[in-house]
Amino acid sequence: MFRSITKKTSAASRPAARGLPDPNRWKALVFISLAQLMVVLDATIVNIALPSAQHDLHISDANKQWVITAYALAFGGLLLFGGRLADLWGRKRAFVTGLTGFALASALGGAAANEAMLFSSRAAQGLFGAMLAPSALSLLATTFTDAKERAKAFGVFGAIAGGGGAVGLLLGGVLTEYLDWRWTFFVNIPFAVIAALGAWLVIREPEGGRNRSPLDVPGVVLSTLGLVSLVYGFTRAETSGWSAVSTIGLLVAAVVLLATFALVESRTKAPLLPMRVVADRNRGGTYLSLGLAIIGMFGVFLFMTYYLQVVQGYSAIRTGFAFLPMVAAFVTGSTQIGARLVTRLPARALMAPGFAVAAVAMLLLTRLSVGASYPGVILPGLVLLGLGMGTAFMPAMALATSGVQPRDAGVASAMVNTSQQVGGAIGTALLNTLAASATATYLASHKATAGGAQLLQARGLVHGYTHAIWVAVAIEAAASLIALFAVTAGRPGSTRVASSDQDASVQDEPEIPVIAH
Repeated sequence: MFRSITKKTSAASRPAARGLPDPNRWKALVFISLAQLMVVLDATIVNIALPSAQHDLHISDANKQWVITAYALAFGGLLLFGGRLADLWGRKRAFVTGLTGFALASALGGAAANEAMLFSSRAAQGLFGAMLAPSALSLLATTFTDAKERAKAFGVFGAIAGGGGAVGLLLGGVLTEYLDWRWTFFVNIPFAVIAALGAWLVIREPEGGRNRSPLDVPGVVLSTLGLVSLVYGFTRAETSGWSAVSTIGLLVAAVVLLATFALVESRTKAPLLPMRVVADRNRGGTYLSLGLAIIGMFGVFLFMTYYLQVVQGYSAIRTGFAFLPMVAAFVTGSTQIGARLVTRLPARALMAPGFAVAAVAMLLLTRLSVGASYPGVILPGLVLLGLGMGTAFMPAMALATSGVQPRDAGVASAMVNTSQQVGGAIGTALLNTLAASATATYLASHKATAGGAQLLQARGLVHGYTHAIWVAVAIEAAASLIALFAVTAGRPGSTRVASSDQDASVQDEPEIPVIAH
């Protein structure tokens, strides 16, 4: 009888107790979203300030890329490790530690007296960002358990994750023009302090969510080296070309290291990345479709920034304002369409059409010309891109962390960030290289008339941009098809979406004896 009481309690009472909503969950969302906004802003805000920083610190043209690359390598290479630390230490502790470290690194960057200090601060920002990003997403996934509330929370989070980069362009332009480039670093400090203090006071660490297994050191080394090689390989391709020995060597090394990592993880008792996280069809399909969608979006985002500033002559601030309709559309798609329908429709019924609408938006942007009208050509494309990606992002992020064991929430969240980071690196390098090649071919086959050299150069740039955007259309269409056919789950957050490993988590937990009085 004692045994039967034990089984009933462990199977029903504990999950019910754990399912009680956190009374501070909406306050927690504010501070989690604030931290996410800081990380997303930092991906673009420094880009606007780079020319001023380069001039003040006497950074050479050959070295200036390291302001971006140092951050990308540390962030992309350490994401899985950061997600595992969140599972090991506890998400709240990892979240606050990441915020504190990010604030200190930002202070170092703002006070940089030479290029070494600036590069070091960017690498440190990437390191702590790799701890912060997955812990923020996993906190969101474990804090909101009700399907409708979860949808609203992920709608807000998805809107910030997707639209914050454009806001970073605007904020970076304002700070650089009216204050100083150093403020693009200092602005992170109040964000981090408020988010860290708020998180410490209101966020509750979910029970039973830690994975106290020994740290998988070989997995950490292999994954970090593999992801760094992959991100840096695409970065080198952008600067040195795809046929360069360094590019080929880095990409080959990445394939070997990541293949070895997968082999080691499948045979390790306590892996850094449990294969159950990525082997699930729905999560695997979500990671792949989201990564492909990011490739297309980042490429177009880059080209539109170049187009508006270089071809149309927009200032940094005006460029930021030009992207605001896309941000508004992204927020609408995420919070008003995705969040409202995600509890009523299967995830693929939102993801596939969302990515398809983004492909149509990019198709509209292939009509760019030197004197293209902003209201007639650019604005419709940006608005559709924001609506499509916003609608798809919300269910994708929710599904990627749904049905996962609490002890794996950190690494599952890290995989979302990894697919975004690697997708961004691939998109920037691949599409930028294709655009540059198409521009060079166009200029070689056209001769400038007297006084028309500048116009020819502008036409060549636009030809390159539209050529690459056509490729982005195909990539976005592929993301839509993968979401349609590979993702078969029900509504994210519903009981039907849970995979078999969620049931295993209940069975694996030790039974707590209960004595009946």
